[in-house]
Amino acid sequence: MKSSLITNPGIRNIAIIAHVDHGKTTLVDQMFQQSGLFHARQSVEERIMDSMDLERERGITISAKNCSVSWGNTKINILDTPGHADFGGEVERALTMVDGAILLVDASEGPLPQTRFVLKKALDGNLKIIVVVNKIDRQDARPEEVLNEIYDLFIELGANDDQIEFPVLYAIGRDGLAKETLEEESKDLKPLFEAILREVPAPGYDPDEPFQMLVADLNYSEYLGRLAIGRVFHGTAKQSDPLVCFDENGKIHTLRANKLQVYEGVGITEVEKVEAGDILILAGIENVQIGDTICHHEKPKALPRISVDEPTVSMRFCSNTSPFAGEDGKFVQSTKIKERLHKETLSNVSLQVEEDEAGMFLVKGRGELQMTILLETMRREGFELGVGRPQVIYKEIDGETHEPIEKLYIDCEEQHMGVISEKLSRRKGRIIELINQGSGRIRVQFEIPSRGLIGYTSEFLTDTKGTGIMSSYLTGYEPYRGDFPTRSTGSLVSDRKGQVTGYALFGLEPRGVLFSIPGDRIYEGMIVGEHNRDTDLNVNACREKKLTNMRSSGKDDGIMLTPVPPMSLEKAIEFIRSDEMVEVTPKNIRLRKTHLAYADRHRLRNKKTTDK
Repeated sequence: MKSSLITNPGIRNIAIIAHVDHGKTTLVDQMFQQSGLFHARQSVEERIMDSMDLERERGITISAKNCSVSWGNTKINILDTPGHADFGGEVERALTMVDGAILLVDASEGPLPQTRFVLKKALDGNLKIIVVVNKIDRQDARPEEVLNEIYDLFIELGANDDQIEFPVLYAIGRDGLAKETLEEESKDLKPLFEAILREVPAPGYDPDEPFQMLVADLNYSEYLGRLAIGRVFHGTAKQSDPLVCFDENGKIHTLRANKLQVYEGVGITEVEKVEAGDILILAGIENVQIGDTICHHEKPKALPRISVDEPTVSMRFCSNTSPFAGEDGKFVQSTKIKERLHKETLSNVSLQVEEDEAGMFLVKGRGELQMTILLETMRREGFELGVGRPQVIYKEIDGETHEPIEKLYIDCEEQHMGVISEKLSRRKGRIIELINQGSGRIRVQFEIPSRGLIGYTSEFLTDTKGTGIMSSYLTGYEPYRGDFPTRSTGSLVSDRKGQVTGYALFGLEPRGVLFSIPGDRIYEGMIVGEHNRDTDLNVNACREKKLTNMRSSGKDDGIMLTPVPPMSLEKAIEFIRSDEMVEVTPKNIRLRKTHLAYADRHRLRNKKTTDK
């Protein structure tokens, strides 16, 4: 399709790909400003493309988003893609709509694991790459060395001769300037815009082919209904044209679109006609999924469907069964949770949902971060639910169990390397490469099973005192490397329902790390702390001091408790074991045992012992 003889010179379709926090969204802001999208005195919010609250709070791009700018007589459709491998499904569907990509790399940090993951997808799609070395104004910037690392990365990923001859620009995205060499002066992004027009091929199409649009995204408008978004690969379409859709089984369904729309800046505008190469938004479309082909009724012809990598992690979702169920949320029924998860699979191609006989939902995805974002989004929408510990998805190959293996990159101070390598080796990790540049920090590359990273992030931050950087991506499957302990501590479990008292917590502090504070409401089976031994301990966290006739002024004021930080969703999911769950509500995150009653837990434990 990209080798067609005829091109549409008035359009360029590009994606911007980068590792998390390398300045991608900030650069897009400056492209908006300098293309004339906003007038000089207009007040514009920073990081316009980060439209979700979670994206602004975390400073990362979660979902791929479209926009467009104009430079001269050319319209440039831009796709802002996520920089994390957990959102690889977003990247894969987004790259089907473009002909080129801007690879943005930090001038100090260089190409990091997520850069490698996204770049591999772009090279596999034979996209034209423009490399932009960003943040060259940093004190620790090393643009020449970083450029050599980028060349090494292209070679390692199997780039062909054309791909490795990429153009290079140097930029300060925050200040909105780009230049072709480090020495020349520049005040704007004109060199970047000119490189896009010069290097990225105009979308090609076959004039003999009928109208074909590949659906790469779905959205919803309160006024227009469901929106199908995708690139027009061939042909043209008008408002009144009758359309049909090819589903995943090859069946044809009749469609009727209310409006034809295209991107204009960060918004959309209605048009009477669309041409090959443009990004089209069809409004009012029903029963369409990502990967479907939309074409004319007279000449239906399907395009190859979007393919995505398989999920590697699963989590069990279920309705909230705690004694406090229904107090915080609007949606607590399993049918509502099922509807919400099904809705998520329509727009997130890398997510799969299966329902079992017990009414629980097995949600399969790319990683813990993707699951956490989904849970956080649902709780903000008013859902209450319970979730289990993440589990990796194994494969059976030639009668042998294989597990997903990740390449892990760690950047930390040299003094922390000992404890990190010790803990990762216990989790079946192996050192592949170690780089010490004499600056006091080292870079280490590990190969480790995906299950070895579940629950490790908080330990890593503690061991490096918050100064370490860790990121990873999936490399493939290898034979199962053997068992290893996942958590060396037990849980402090409440043995009754009530209200937590400071007097009780003061007596429990020597037993471990507490998660509750005085005044919290708790119930039997709820986890109130981490036991400093490897067994669970049932405790009374509601115990009050017995009153006597002997009282002295100020005697009870001496109780001093260790401050308890609020429980985050990430920390909760990392902490729980296979017999524990996280209760997620709009206002609270609680840890609990799957079976709340002690008698039930005791009976199950005895049954397992007997079975052995």
